Amino acid sequence: MSALAIRQMVDRVAALMEERLHVRGQGLTAKLKRGAGRLPRRVRAAARDLARAGEMARDPRLLMQMDFEKVSADYDLCVRHLVSIDARTRIMGRVLALVRVVAAAGLLAGGAAFAVARLRGLI
Repeated sequence: MSALAIRQMVDRVAALMEERLHVRGQGLTAKLKRGAGRLPRRVRAAARDLARAGEMARDPRLLMQMDFEKVSADYDLCVRHLVSIDARTRIMGRVLALVRVVAAAGLLAGGAAFAVARLRGLI
């Protein structure tokens, strides 16, 4: 595997992050700093390893020390996850998160109102 192939892998993952997650930045490392929280732990680790491999690929001596099978597996994992993300699923996830927060706040407020009414002897 050549340095050019690794750079293409890094650029492809960076482009997918921008397209699917709407994360801005110059290069994969910057995009990971801004949008790493939107990725699952395994995918985030694979993307960080891939970004590190992209940096190492610039030096020919470090290129020889790289585990190309691991780089390839990291790339496959990242691409598989990022391609599977669509806008509808992402929006529904955010809506469900908002519903969960509102429901939890309502339960908490209802419980507090019940406790106050109980303490005052209204119930």
